[in-house]
Amino acid sequence: MAAPRLAGAATAASGAALHAAGGRLPLPGGDTEIDWKAYMAEVEGVINGTYDYTQLQGDTGPLVYPAGFVYIFMGLYHATGGGTDIRMAQHIFAVLYLATLLLVFLIYHHTCKVPPFVFFFMCCASYRVHSIFVLRLFNDPVAMALLFLSVNLLLARHWSWGCCFFSLAVSVKMNVLLFAPGLLFLLLMQFGLRGALPKLGICAIIQVILGLPFLLQNPVGYLSRSFDLGRQFLFQWTVNWRFLPESIFLHRAFHLALLAAHLSLLLLFALCRWHRTGEGILSLLKEPSKRKVPPQPLRPNQIVSTLFTSNFIGICFSRSLHYQFYVWYFHTLPYLLWATPAGWLTHLLRLLVLGLIELSWNMYPSTPCSSAALHICHAVILLQLWLGAQPFPRSSQPCRKTH
Repeated sequence: MAAPRLAGAATAASGAALHAAGGRLPLPGGDTEIDWKAYMAEVEGVINGTYDYTQLQGDTGPLVYPAGFVYIFMGLYHATGGGTDIRMAQHIFAVLYLATLLLVFLIYHHTCKVPPFVFFFMCCASYRVHSIFVLRLFNDPVAMALLFLSVNLLLARHWSWGCCFFSLAVSVKMNVLLFAPGLLFLLLMQFGLRGALPKLGICAIIQVILGLPFLLQNPVGYLSRSFDLGRQFLFQWTVNWRFLPESIFLHRAFHLALLAAHLSLLLLFALCRWHRTGEGILSLLKEPSKRKVPPQPLRPNQIVSTLFTSNFIGICFSRSLHYQFYVWYFHTLPYLLWATPAGWLTHLLRLLVLGLIELSWNMYPSTPCSSAALHICHAVILLQLWLGAQPFPRSSQPCRKTH
């Protein structure tokens, strides 16, 4: 009965937000899309028989997304009359938004950590998220919907299917790899190295199968374009580093420092927060039956906390965040704020943090103050994740409603 109630709540709340202005979605003539025409031009090249990634491009530049993006937006190309029916595309993305809310609500239902009133803010309080989904038609929401489906499958103990959809999400946009350290940790904890390898193999095989037509044509071109880790971002679009001089923002040393901080904090969380069995971290490489501490099934909060924290750490140290990147972690913020008990962070302060984050993302163009406020809010969340009691105690406890 929980799923229908959650679906009804998602429909009602998001419907109120989407139709607040006149009760209708914006007309195509309102020029609401940003990258849609570029997406359509890129997939049209594939439809016309071009499989060399270096030859595929749109109005905003070359195609820089993996093959899963091509197939999904190729379907949207045909569903919208060659990309010309933007109203139809908006309706499809509105359905995607509702489906994403349902998937997120199901995750939160498993964890029983976030007070119900918070879901109102998740559904109705973010103009930016509604814009990203229904007006701008970015590929980020597609990737995140697949990611949340993957998390639900992991919570249901369908590890192979969870890895399958995780890889599909990566094939739409590479940002999903920010969850990968957490997923790897969970796989090692659950199966050990030998048992985790087949699951990792599923992820790799899916990438090969999806990219095969492009790999056969120009493997270097496909890999360098779709998985370009050194891609340079424009300073004019940054949301999180506006207070820095552009020369520092573009400097290679700054990028390496962020990477070092990212990896260091991931390691600290893996050693001190995620792994609390009393054995060394290398014990994860052993088969669970051969460890000193008897293995226990991973609890829902252990799975969700590890994945969401892994992603959040990556976002905190991103070289740049653009406006559409907000959906990378928007739906995880309530869990990150409420799942870890922290007496000094009251409900009001947590809502204040959510509000300041929303304001920072709605500030266009971003300012030094909005970027600084965003980092302060991120630091508060990181601090409470580090100092607060772990959301998954050693002893299993029945799910209780949060008041």
